[in-house]
Amino acid sequence: MSESDETREPGDLTHLDERGQARMVDVSEKTPTRRTAVAQGRVHLPAPAFAALAEDRLAKGDALAIARLAGIQGAKETSRLIPLCHPLPLDKVGVDLELDAENSRVVITATATTTARTGVEMEALTAVSVAALALHDTCKSAAKGIVIEDIVLLRKEGGKSGTWTREDG
Repeated sequence: MSESDETREPGDLTHLDERGQARMVDVSEKTPTRRTAVAQGRVHLPAPAFAALAEDRLAKGDALAIARLAGIQGAKETSRLIPLCHPLPLDKVGVDLELDAENSRVVITATATTTARTGVEMEALTAVSVAALALHDTCKSAAKGIVIEDIVLLRKEGGKSGTWTREDG
């Protein structure tokens, strides 16, 4: 939440019209700027699924490559999935998946960049979410009990509110 969001009066909510109905925010008066957002999430896997993933012996193939592509595709489709989200011309989307053997999990980090009138946070968060879902799908035959958790925005840059970094991330 930006500082201006925290001081906003209840009647000044940007996604509500004068009658209290949901609306898309008008960003036409904003100047396009370079904007970047970084999000992260984790997928905890039972030991058999983590071992199959790490040894690349899952029935559905290269789960990490599938999840990476799914995350990128998810970012590109964000405005179709999230109501009131502006479609953005993405300059770049990167999805990194890191195996954490000590904790039997995969850490997914997505970075989305655009030059636009509004932020790219939802695209980064959607990339992580869709990558996590794809990873769940490709690993579920190896073990049940997969847990997707802690999908968070780590950092955003650009626009009127400038740079924000998660304090505990």
